[in-house]
Amino acid sequence: MHEALFYEKVDNYLKCSLCPHYCHILKGNVGACAVRKNVDNKLYTLVYGKAIAYHVDPIEKKPLFHFMPGSKIYSFATAGCNFKCDFCQNWDISQISKGESGQIIGTYKPPKQIVKEALMYGCNSIAATYVEPTIFYEYAYDTFKEAKKHNLYTVFVSNGYINKKPIDKIQPYLDAINIDLKSFSDEFYKNVCGGRLQPVLDSIKYYHKKGVWVEITTLIIPGENDSNAELQKIAEFIASVDINMPWHISKFHPDYKMTNKAWTPLHTLHRAYKIGKKAGLKYIYVGNVIGNKYEHTYCPECNNLLIKRWGFTIVENHIENNKCRFCNAKIAGVF
Repeated sequence: MHEALFYEKVDNYLKCSLCPHYCHILKGNVGACAVRKNVDNKLYTLVYGKAIAYHVDPIEKKPLFHFMPGSKIYSFATAGCNFKCDFCQNWDISQISKGESGQIIGTYKPPKQIVKEALMYGCNSIAATYVEPTIFYEYAYDTFKEAKKHNLYTVFVSNGYINKKPIDKIQPYLDAINIDLKSFSDEFYKNVCGGRLQPVLDSIKYYHKKGVWVEITTLIIPGENDSNAELQKIAEFIASVDINMPWHISKFHPDYKMTNKAWTPLHTLHRAYKIGKKAGLKYIYVGNVIGNKYEHTYCPECNNLLIKRWGFTIVENHIENNKCRFCNAKIAGVF
């Protein structure tokens, strides 16, 4: 076990301040994520160095389309999550630590080993991903500090459920983040995800303010978050932060506790795309649909195709020195 960061002793319990749950954890108990435990009035992370998943991915899979496109990224995760989304597509590892039969499993890979493997496989960056990286914060933080010694970029793929002080601490070692903005309804967040909306909105704004490159993903679930009104609120919020912030609109497929839902119709994704454009967003992408014209990057000034994709593969790239090759307009991102 490894002592956790961001907690304080209060009477007969520990108050964890890593994420907006602010769990009150009695001796011998764990928080909502089930991977932070009160042991003799000290808070420990149970997953430090225990990688339950680790792979080399195309960075487009995160998805990040405006951050080192075409490069390879070393991805790793532990068990656990501070959400319990009914539609989770990685539920087999994100929820494994919870309940009476909860398990903390994984292969021991300390930070230096993660960095060593990333370099060995020719990756430009390392991502804490697959589950919510906030819950293995200490592991990710130490890994990212080590990564910076070797000039590697670092990435979070996150639900955005984190407090400001942890963001402040990791920001010098964090380059980019993709945040799931799952809905614009607090009821949806409470009932379907086990969280709240406002902290996610706050963290999106705060990461952006701190200079971390931010992209947003929304999984469009039929009958849950696909109304025009809700999609408009999401698009307008992103635009209010930065019209250059990419928005990934992803196709839902039935999984976990939502196997009774239908796949997202293509016309719904196209409708969301148009709503985003009307809100002023410059870069909008339709995900989980290979071979559609909305997976490409176009210049917002001259409309020429800049990056042509086929799924997670880059077919053409016409961005040079962060500028459009055709009209010299600046393209937002890190290329």
